[in-house]
Amino acid sequence: MIGFASWYTLVLMAAMTILLVTELIEADIVIFSVLILLLVGGVVKVEEAFEGFSNHGMLTVMFLFIVAAAVQKTNLFNKMGDLLLGRNSGISKKLCRFLPPVSAFSAFFNNTPIVAMMIPVVKHWAKKYNIALSKFLIPLSYATILGGACTLIGTSTNLVVHGLMLENGIKGLSFFELTPVGVSITIAGLLAVILVGHKLLPDRKDPTIIIGENTREFVLVVKVDYNYQQIGRSIEQAGLRHLKGLFLFQVQRGDKIISPAKPDETIMLGDRLFFTGLPETIMDLQKTPGLSLMKDAVFDLDNYDSDDLGTFEVVISPNSPLIGKNVRDSNFRSVYDAVIVAIHRSGERVRQKIGDIVMHSGDTLLIMARHSFIEHWYHSRDFYLVSRSVDVNSKPRWYSYFSMGVLLAMVAAMATGLVPVLTAACFAALALVVSRCITPHDARNSVDWKVLLIIASAFGISKGLTNSGLAQFLAHELLDVVGSFGTLGMLAGIYLITWFYTEIITNNAAAALMVPIALAMAHQAGIDPRPFLVAVTIAASSSFATPIGYQTNLMVYGPGGYKFRDFLKIGIPMGLLVATVAITVIYLFYMK
Repeated sequence: MIGFASWYTLVLMAAMTILLVTELIEADIVIFSVLILLLVGGVVKVEEAFEGFSNHGMLTVMFLFIVAAAVQKTNLFNKMGDLLLGRNSGISKKLCRFLPPVSAFSAFFNNTPIVAMMIPVVKHWAKKYNIALSKFLIPLSYATILGGACTLIGTSTNLVVHGLMLENGIKGLSFFELTPVGVSITIAGLLAVILVGHKLLPDRKDPTIIIGENTREFVLVVKVDYNYQQIGRSIEQAGLRHLKGLFLFQVQRGDKIISPAKPDETIMLGDRLFFTGLPETIMDLQKTPGLSLMKDAVFDLDNYDSDDLGTFEVVISPNSPLIGKNVRDSNFRSVYDAVIVAIHRSGERVRQKIGDIVMHSGDTLLIMARHSFIEHWYHSRDFYLVSRSVDVNSKPRWYSYFSMGVLLAMVAAMATGLVPVLTAACFAALALVVSRCITPHDARNSVDWKVLLIIASAFGISKGLTNSGLAQFLAHELLDVVGSFGTLGMLAGIYLITWFYTEIITNNAAAALMVPIALAMAHQAGIDPRPFLVAVTIAASSSFATPIGYQTNLMVYGPGGYKFRDFLKIGIPMGLLVATVAITVIYLFYMK
């Protein structure tokens, strides 16, 4: 028999589920509102409702957002996109290259920082090649979840169950005890995503890609220097034929003009390559080693700091003193303290070197200048319009090395247990802000406060389920049903109930709730509780069907542009597959 508190909580949970699935209201508002209603109804106390806001896991995620943003500013990780995901292959092949290394890494390192680091990498890569980001971020989360089940330190859930076993006088989990089950579900889960699962995911591109496809294009000219690694290779082999947002239309070799530039044309030292493209891709290209935009005494364009320099678009007015002058003779750099990167002339593709182009009224210049440029020249008669262009992250090389050092030190500290995970993340974020690898303003903006609100609120809701007695009532009722099916049925029942709870009250809360139930069930049946506890451990980390069940799912929810039903569509079959494999392997290892 259940009382008012249980019924009240049940109604709120049902309403929350309906609103999350239908997405009538934003997820963070729904979940926080349920928490407040549990507080008003007396189901949770004030300190219980808000203890999630000081939870170590939630705070760790907050600091990791800052670390990820700082490393992203250096562009170091952007180069990993091509290495891990490739360029010209199908979705399945890309996932086959990408997911196994992520899972392997996640077995030995906390999966939250892995996802935090990889989201910007995948976003940059997807934008570069005009690929739907939504095909890769849920698989990224799933890969870390599966990999985390392979060792004792792969995820905090394993350590929670390990600690509860010791508290109950049971030998804890050894470092590799979960490996047979973890590796089995990882192989099965990754194969399912690679071969079939991605087809269930939406095909949604980053909005900036869609906007960018209709943006005017500029002409950029770069010179091939001696340290360009693709000298002697064809345009196709160098990867310059299929760049997203860039088209190589002409090559100038001495006095010879090669137009159109064919895919099999060989790139030679000293060649000038003429591209037409979008501002963001132009700025990416000019940072390629060996492709020099120009030698500039004012700005080091290969090693600039985006906190000091930005990109702007200016339209030349009919009264501008620039009209009739070519770029070389205009003294543009000395007059405006800025560098012309590329030029757009409506209806005409400019085929001259940037320095030789004679400027006309209405020409749009893509320039690089100090951030104060817009204040100095916004009201000038020289330009019709002065506006900020794309934000391109860039840092001098020493920042890159320092950021990478901080990141590696943080991961090593987390993996070895030298300091608590929260302490490592906090110190890393602080070091990156103090060193100016990321400004305090950018650090604050890098934090996804909606994700943190959902994570923090989920802990209070979990407490409400326990306080109301609803969690215990449902668990015991379900166990009464499966108990008649023998040890295999009991094992399956424990696993499936834990899986159900982890989808709605988070992984650690589900594990904490189910361990005492699993122990009681094993005791009543007179059998070894170990296989049941292993089942709880694996099931509590197998959150695939909802974004609120696991931190990494929450982290990819917004960036991937997902809807709640996207997780249900792929996550339910994924969860059932993993459950089948896990239950089978646990039964064969412990009960046969």
